Amino acid sequence: MNPEPSILHHAARVLATLTPELPADAALRRYLAGARRLRAGEKRAISRVVFMFFRWREWLEAKQPIARQLEQAAALQTRFETGPAAVKPEALAARAVPAWLREEMELPPDYLRQLQQEPPLWIRARPGTAEKLARELGHCTTTPRAPDALLYRGTQDLFLTPAFHGGAFEIQDLSSQLVALACAPRAGEVWWDACAGEGGKLLHLGDLMGNKGLIWGTDRSERRLLVLRRRAARAQLFNFRTASWDGGARLPTKTKFDGVLLDAPCSGVGTWQRNPHARWTTTPADVAELATLQRSLLEHVAAAVKPGGRLVYAVCTLTRSETTAVADAFQAAHPEYAPLALFGTEPRVTLWPQELNANGMFLAAWTRAR
Repeated sequence: MNPEPSILHHAARVLATLTPELPADAALRRYLAGARRLRAGEKRAISRVVFMFFRWREWLEAKQPIARQLEQAAALQTRFETGPAAVKPEALAARAVPAWLREEMELPPDYLRQLQQEPPLWIRARPGTAEKLARELGHCTTTPRAPDALLYRGTQDLFLTPAFHGGAFEIQDLSSQLVALACAPRAGEVWWDACAGEGGKLLHLGDLMGNKGLIWGTDRSERRLLVLRRRAARAQLFNFRTASWDGGARLPTKTKFDGVLLDAPCSGVGTWQRNPHARWTTTPADVAELATLQRSLLEHVAAAVKPGGRLVYAVCTLTRSETTAVADAFQAAHPEYAPLALFGTEPRVTLWPQELNANGMFLAAWTRAR
């Protein structure tokens, strides 16, 4: 990739707006929303260059002008995509991620190489419609991992397609789709998506339940819940209700659930291929603070699972402190919960980016004794 000077200029302007409160992804959304004269292809190119900068940051000459550094990052990306072996594993281990991460997780070479690639774009078709949607959109491939998942390699803006406006699909990473499949909800059950956010996993749960039963979706942000309700209306899913919940011991309802999904706030290490700026803003203190929050949230939601019900814990991170350590602490404190196999295998599953070509994710599941 050899970006045009205008693209480099816009990317440099985006970088100039970054603050601790305004990370790269948010800065890009703000900048591109105000750049109405830019075409869709130009906006994609600007986003790519900004993220290349953070992907290759530790290789760049910091004393050079920012435009020159952006050129260097684009050249490194092209070189890497032409031949990944050109970048040595030792260099990736030393430069692709912060040093503190070595204390929190394994760093196999194929994982580090995956981080330096352009992120994939996954979509979720409505149940049973993946083949039809793939023909309509083109440039799609399926995966045996999830029946409704499609990897999209085209260039059109999917948000502008008639299929999207007709509720035919959602933009959703493959690992996120696997979370709802791991929950395996059944029609007529009552579920709680405790940290529902903008509703990606809740909508998938609703589809898997055939729009029957009931799903409670809670979040501390009313803005995110508003987006959830808009998305559900477009998808014509109605088997849900929303409520605000701050994550505290006082639960939003006295209902006992057949299943609870806790997709907990986390450090997001599993998304670092998609959001490379976060590699350089996330700290060990963040991980420790989030692990404490995750243990607290699990304690609170566990009380809402009915006897015989399921509890699924999911985080889009790979650090030990937020994954196995949290699961171990919960298991030790709750003998009334027995580990529950996921995907017919183990009660704990780590979804690695290099194996899925998707975000990294950790899942653990239990069933409450009858």
